[in-house]
Amino acid sequence: MVLTGAGISAESGIKTFRDSGGLWENHRVEDVASPEGWHHDQQLVLNFYNERRKQLLECKPNRAHFALAELENKFDVTIITQNVDDLHERGGSTNIIHLHGELLKARSSVDENLIYDCSQDILEGDKCEKGSQLRPHIVWFGEAVPLMETAVPIVQCAEIFIVVGTSLVVYPAAGLVNYTRYEIPKWLVDPNDMPLPRVPHLKFINEKATIGVDYLVNLLLKES
Repeated sequence: MVLTGAGISAESGIKTFRDSGGLWENHRVEDVASPEGWHHDQQLVLNFYNERRKQLLECKPNRAHFALAELENKFDVTIITQNVDDLHERGGSTNIIHLHGELLKARSSVDENLIYDCSQDILEGDKCEKGSQLRPHIVWFGEAVPLMETAVPIVQCAEIFIVVGTSLVVYPAAGLVNYTRYEIPKWLVDPNDMPLPRVPHLKFINEKATIGVDYLVNLLLKES
């Protein structure tokens, strides 16, 4: 099982708000990534995600995405990602859980089960079949993360646990490491010096994702 965060996509050119003082392209997180921001200014939120969607379509998966896909040659791999991009899919991975939603999808603002593929701009007046405004299919701050219920049993059964590009401070995703079995090997790939969580059998690869993941995947494939 692989838990990925913003660090793996940053090397493909995907901007992260944590790299710019808590701002996303000069917008406060609360203004563009919360239910309150949506209710206050739908046009701002739609414009913001429309621009992010355009940016994503210009980006390509990097070596770390491709390397994780190669793990499927020998392992049953599930990727649980905090990222809303589709770079894992384009990199060749086939079993991905998007905890925080997907940028290339839209959903009804009254029924979260009405989800649509969306590679174009979402405009004011674009409505679902129930007549409500479409919104980005993104889990905003303050909203529940329903796919955690899917992720937890997978983590509990994992025989290897890998974390890439996330500092394990964004909850609830960071809490997944607490559901791993004590005895299994665990790997954390991140270029930043950080206090390591007190997790048994945790090894740290202090490299950016493209280097660290490639090294780890080659190691695991040789050992399998």
